[in-house]
Amino acid sequence: QVQLVESGGGLVQPGGSLRLSCAASENILILNAMGWYRQAPGKERELVAAITRGGATNYADSVKGRFTISRDNAKNTVYLQMNSLKREDTAVYFCNARLEAVSADYWGQGTQVTVSS
Repeated sequence: QVQLVESGGGLVQPGGSLRLSCAASENILILNAMGWYRQAPGKERELVAAITRGGATNYADSVKGRFTISRDNAKNTVYLQMNSLKREDTAVYFCNARLEAVSADYWGQGTQVTVSS
């Protein structure tokens, strides 16, 4: 069982920045991929950004050029740097970890990001 704890959410004005952190209870290099998803009220959960064990990244079109996913293997932590935030980025952001060996997806509890003036 991999436990994930997110932090870094909050209220920010449009155009501002936030950095989310996701600390894992296990060595993240055993995981096939880690990612950030978000869910806005009344909408389905969607992938925002992901990073594989090998370091490949992918992003939702809506955040390309504004968000960056990265990781610190020594700290077993994945980050999501969010710049040029827009009101439509408002959502609960969830950290995800995938371990294909046991066909498992693990989720954090979520952190609220609100972009508003």
